[in-house]
Amino acid sequence: ARYFDTKTTEPISFFLSGLEELLAWKPEGNDDFNISSVPLAKRQPPLHSKRPRTLVCHDMRGGYIEDRFIQGSATRNPYVFYHWRYIDIFVYFSHHTVTIPPVCWTNAAHRNGVPVLGTFITEWTDGEKLCEAFLAGGEEAYAAVSKQLARIAQHYCFDGWLINLENTLSVSCVRNLPPFLRHLTTEVHRAVPGGLVIWYDSILQNGMLKWQNELNEENRVFFDACDGLFTNYNWKEENLERTRRLAGPRHTDVYVGVDVFARGDVISGGFDTNKSLRLIRQHGLSAAIFAPGWVYEHLGEENFLQNENKFWGLLADYLPTHSICTLPLATSFSLGMGTSRFLDGKEEEAGPWYDLSAQEIQPLYPEREGRLSTSCCLQDAWCGGSSLRVQGTIPPGEEHVAIRLFSLQMPAPPKLFLTLLYKLEGLQPDEFAVSLELTTWDSGICVEGNMTSLPEPNSRHHPRFLPTPPPGLAKLLAACDRGSNGWTSRCYELDLQDCSLKDLSLLVSRHQPSSQETSFTCLLGEVRVLDAAMVAASPPEVQSLTASQLWWQ
Repeated sequence: ARYFDTKTTEPISFFLSGLEELLAWKPEGNDDFNISSVPLAKRQPPLHSKRPRTLVCHDMRGGYIEDRFIQGSATRNPYVFYHWRYIDIFVYFSHHTVTIPPVCWTNAAHRNGVPVLGTFITEWTDGEKLCEAFLAGGEEAYAAVSKQLARIAQHYCFDGWLINLENTLSVSCVRNLPPFLRHLTTEVHRAVPGGLVIWYDSILQNGMLKWQNELNEENRVFFDACDGLFTNYNWKEENLERTRRLAGPRHTDVYVGVDVFARGDVISGGFDTNKSLRLIRQHGLSAAIFAPGWVYEHLGEENFLQNENKFWGLLADYLPTHSICTLPLATSFSLGMGTSRFLDGKEEEAGPWYDLSAQEIQPLYPEREGRLSTSCCLQDAWCGGSSLRVQGTIPPGEEHVAIRLFSLQMPAPPKLFLTLLYKLEGLQPDEFAVSLELTTWDSGICVEGNMTSLPEPNSRHHPRFLPTPPPGLAKLLAACDRGSNGWTSRCYELDLQDCSLKDLSLLVSRHQPSSQETSFTCLLGEVRVLDAAMVAASPPEVQSLTASQLWWQ
């Protein structure tokens, strides 16, 4: 069966080949493990705001490699993506007719608020025959295909499709292409809240296969029929100017393609990808970054995490970030891979592992050349496979430095609890203090404090240290007064009135002022921001639990 690996019998994610497999597909209980278990987290601004967006199209070695294993694998140095705060849409791409995104990608992206699209592709002479079979016949045939694609996205809980037809179409086929795209878009919107259909720039309105590298009168009919256009990669600045003019108010629905491998006549790729992005943003357009796995495939696996941070750091100026807008916020920063597994700061099991479904909420990864770097530490963690390493310097004469971890955008509850687990590396702990700082939007009415203390109008808030957890919360905040295995644990509380949360930062301070620059390295094992009212309420009980398909080995 396609749901199990032929060598190991383990459950796997899968694709569909050809029209027959697509039309024969129906939901069944045999592959429930392929259904994403993580709902799409809310974030600000929402996808449909008019801000230029960033789409990432992941195409690596034909797809369905180590990421196909539902329960993870013992892969050493796997490819992971974790700069979710900087992107809007993730597309999983392969050359199979119907690419259903492996569920681990949907879980990781959804946890970080990013929708995931699969790919429907036709190519070469086989593609011509396939298109002839469902597009030339009329509404009944193409409606069956669009209904199936919408049902598949709904069943596996991903968010829509990239449609990539890369073959010539007959006159009767191309006549039915816009109605097919309209029908598919309507079906996807109906089946999947916030669903998307994006068209790849390949075919002209006369059915000819000819990449345009822009939106123009030859391909506009397809753009008008769906949610967006992903352009080909060989554009110049005049293509962007024409695209912007023609797209009008829908300019952010055009995703200008950037091939990181820099194949063909392109502006830039690799570590120079920022040159392409700068031009795209100057024209107010969205960007589609194709195959950022270049960092892993071209530069190698060994220094992948370092090179990945460099690649996205160079693009950061052109990638608007996203804010978390719901509580609780809790993360141990795990990337969904590691060289060991940790629990409570102790190594539980040595050996490589890879499971993107276990990736936690990822921070912003701020970089300031020579002054600050944030990266993944695989050698030590509180929980999972990694912690967040923050390295930086406190400038001469300064008392502290604030490192922004998360952008927030939500009304602050009246009372917050915050928890922090950290470890200072190679330093005397009595030299530095580590704590959390919350900033609020400057509204004029936001005050810190409760009714009994004097309110402090201030946009930077330093929560009060709690030496012991309040009664009734001892279980949840158990680690307040005790770290272990070299980790320090801290709990805090903060009372706010009429405030809106803006940023969560790590604050590293020195105890003694100094005229010297002081360097520090701090590992973050876990951070939590909790609404006190929600914490106090008892959690809902699990009901109607069933277990199926048990194999004992």
